Amino acid sequence: MTDRSPLRDLSAPPFATRHIGPDDAEQARMLEAVGYASVADLVAVAVPELIRAEGPLELPGAASETEAIAELRALASRNQVLTSMIGLGYHDTITPAVIRRNLLENPGWYTAYTPYQPEISQGRLEALLNFQTVISDLTGLDVAGASLLDEATAAAEAMTLARRAGRAKSPVFVVDADTLPQTKAVLATRAEPLGIELAEADLAEGLPDGELFAVLVQYPGASGRLKDFRAVADEAHARGALVVAAADLLALTLTEAPGFLGADIAVGSSQRFGVPLGFGGPHAAYMSVREGLQRQMPGRLVGVSQDADGRPAYRLALQTREQHIRREKATSNICTAQVLLAVIAGMYAVYHGPEGLRLIARRVHRHAAILAAGLRGGGVEVVHDAFFDTVLARVPGRAAGVVSAARDRGVNLRLVDADHVGVTCDEKTTGDHLTAVWEAFGVDGVVLDDLDTAASDALPAELLRTTDYLTHPVFHSHRSETAMLRYLRRLQDKDIALDRSMIPLGSCTMKLNATTEMEPITWPELAGIHPYAPADQVGGYLALIGDLERWLAEVTGYDAVSLQPNAGSQGEFAGLLAIRAYHRANGELERDVCLIPSSAHGTNAASAVMAGMRVVVVACDDQGNVDVADLDAKIAKHRDRLAAIMVTYPSTHGVYEETITAICERVHEAGGQVYVDGANLNALVGLAKPGAFGADVSHLNLHKTFCIPHGGGGPGVGPVAVRAHLAPYLPGHPLEDDAPVGPVSAAPYGSAGILPISWAYVRMMGGEGLKAATEQAILSANYLARRLAPHYPVLYTGREGLVAHECIVDLRQITKETGVTVDDVAKRLVDYGFHAPTMSFPVAGTLMIEPTESEDLAELDRFCDAMIAIRGEIAKVASGAYDRADNPLRGAPHTADCLVADDWKHPYTRTEAAYPVPALREGKYWSPVRRIDQAYGDRNLVCSCPPLEAYED
Repeated sequence: MTDRSPLRDLSAPPFATRHIGPDDAEQARMLEAVGYASVADLVAVAVPELIRAEGPLELPGAASETEAIAELRALASRNQVLTSMIGLGYHDTITPAVIRRNLLENPGWYTAYTPYQPEISQGRLEALLNFQTVISDLTGLDVAGASLLDEATAAAEAMTLARRAGRAKSPVFVVDADTLPQTKAVLATRAEPLGIELAEADLAEGLPDGELFAVLVQYPGASGRLKDFRAVADEAHARGALVVAAADLLALTLTEAPGFLGADIAVGSSQRFGVPLGFGGPHAAYMSVREGLQRQMPGRLVGVSQDADGRPAYRLALQTREQHIRREKATSNICTAQVLLAVIAGMYAVYHGPEGLRLIARRVHRHAAILAAGLRGGGVEVVHDAFFDTVLARVPGRAAGVVSAARDRGVNLRLVDADHVGVTCDEKTTGDHLTAVWEAFGVDGVVLDDLDTAASDALPAELLRTTDYLTHPVFHSHRSETAMLRYLRRLQDKDIALDRSMIPLGSCTMKLNATTEMEPITWPELAGIHPYAPADQVGGYLALIGDLERWLAEVTGYDAVSLQPNAGSQGEFAGLLAIRAYHRANGELERDVCLIPSSAHGTNAASAVMAGMRVVVVACDDQGNVDVADLDAKIAKHRDRLAAIMVTYPSTHGVYEETITAICERVHEAGGQVYVDGANLNALVGLAKPGAFGADVSHLNLHKTFCIPHGGGGPGVGPVAVRAHLAPYLPGHPLEDDAPVGPVSAAPYGSAGILPISWAYVRMMGGEGLKAATEQAILSANYLARRLAPHYPVLYTGREGLVAHECIVDLRQITKETGVTVDDVAKRLVDYGFHAPTMSFPVAGTLMIEPTESEDLAELDRFCDAMIAIRGEIAKVASGAYDRADNPLRGAPHTADCLVADDWKHPYTRTEAAYPVPALREGKYWSPVRRIDQAYGDRNLVCSCPPLEAYED
């Protein structure tokens, strides 16, 4: 007889039990280890009562995975996916299926972290080097970075780079009138706090009179016009100014490279190289520079160095985490790259090769040329004779009617003004689309084949590309799908990502990115939407965005949320701009001092400077807390100029500071605003709300607390949340100029294409699930701290020796006594199959460990066992059983190649090197390279694909 259980008892387990690693039995064992009877008892001690929220989160009840996907399907169905011919730097594209399935949708690629540990990141570093080579080759400039956030912010970064690096003392930055409008808007937002004056000019008429430090040209222009800017560049250089070119990558496969036309810096987007539109992002912007400017570049730069055996190996070069070193003197507040999207763009070039890219570009251009010929033949004025993919048509008084008629035919065009319509062709454009456009303009009877024969190209002879590009073998070796599939797999196998093991990075929150959360991002109804599609076509997106804004406001205790910032750095910047605008609206223009604790994440100081503020550092006490006495002194000194304080909570040291409410009160009493950095929100959700315990503004990291994956080192979304009095000063729309504060991103909702991930996470967890996740994160961190404390001192703790969601273990005395460093421990963890914790931040000589709520007890214990075993190896160094200069820690990581070499000369055995614990004999991860020489790479900077000879013995 079957069990006759009630139907309610036969439902699938709630999603929270899938997301949270430890089950009830494991949780009980962990509680016993830390000495508490229940999670509630633990939280009651760890989390100060003053900040704890009353009552449950007012969120929808938890949905099952099936229900959440069904709801997302319903939302997606409310979007209309029309053929997009809007342009403005966003183009529909074909993501090759082999890349979509095996890269974009593959957790081996999307769950990896920033390659700070290069030995276990060789796969994605090689892929990024491919990307850099594509950019350098196509732009004709010497060095390219590993990507930036979007084209508009890349242009803003180029502007500030030019001001730092240029000889001219003028504050004027000249902007081509034909620049993308969203780029102009973001430039204006970035320029004003820094005292940079923007001067817009029609560069077709040459440079305007007067001094300038740099000029930005759009190539081709937003209108489609393709113009040789050599004369402008020559004049700018003669006047001591630098030249920035915002260039279309696909156009550069046919047209002369910006570097050969006189550009010092090139920026743009790689989106049309196989990355879906996604309602605006995420997309990988690019920047390349001429020789001499590379050390001024923002963001990430991948270089080639060598490992301990002298073999080529990849690593991050020059700027790695420079914000932590230079702080308010940092060149930028960007500390990440859009890695996953850059890798897709690079692989798009690898798969197609130069011949394939040229063919795609030729097809795009021919469609545009045929479109223009058909319009002219029908009596429509085409404004420009020279263009690549965009045709600007003049139809006096009829533009809105043409755009409407095209929409009726399933095509979105760009309404430029009452008299002009822009039409942009892309990789997906077909003859049927051209016919629909002609009909919308009132042009009938066009025979496509006849026009194809008769229409001339619209590329000026003097701008045709004559130089080769993508000559490296990697762009000629993977044409078949079999070869491409194996190349992607070979690179993936070199790396450690969350699909392989725990990544215990403090402050980075590397937790589960559930498959159900990830699944919708490639649905056509979400991936195929242009960011400037009409509002009545994106009802599903707007509903999803509205849901997420309300839910995040509820979770944080704030009144309003903007999802526009497409990285935590941009969220910081937006929040500080809101504070600045608020003070100015109140007539307090003098308030420009931003207090920042000495322990803060380095981007805080860089963001404050970008927002036009002066940084004043507040000391921390011996326990890692803000030194309240020093805070009082700094407030007293700067009371009349105090704009804000930026604090991270829980602190960067992983502790719930007891004085946070008092800090908020002191700053408010002096007329300042409180910015709480949301990097550690994973320790607060469901337990405390920054907007309720005294903060005025926070940025959140959806790629941390709310499960958007890091994608190999890229941000997800960095929303900014504010209390009501700051709500009017949230970022404005990029194409509208009536907001008090301008946009910080090129797209209205930033990287909207990945918002379904966080929507699904909150929807499936519900309020109780989110709270349970926070509680487990706290328990897991304290469990690790208790297990490791007998072997490594835990540096900072709160009440009853508890930590928050992460802990810091101190190796400084160990290093002093034995010479074993945090680097040695980090590299030795690779031999045990682990990514290292965060090294030397916020305190040099320490490791910051964050287990998250998603790791089960077996994985937590496996990590603890590895750390304890390494401590035993350190003890052997201390006792003399291991040589101080030649031991398994100093020799780590060990490759299979070095272990099978005939000339093993180390005083420890091969078994000790490779299998320090027996469990490693099953599923061993092998590092592809030995320890990398970082200094060698900076002395011998190579940032594009090296010749094959470099890999020969």
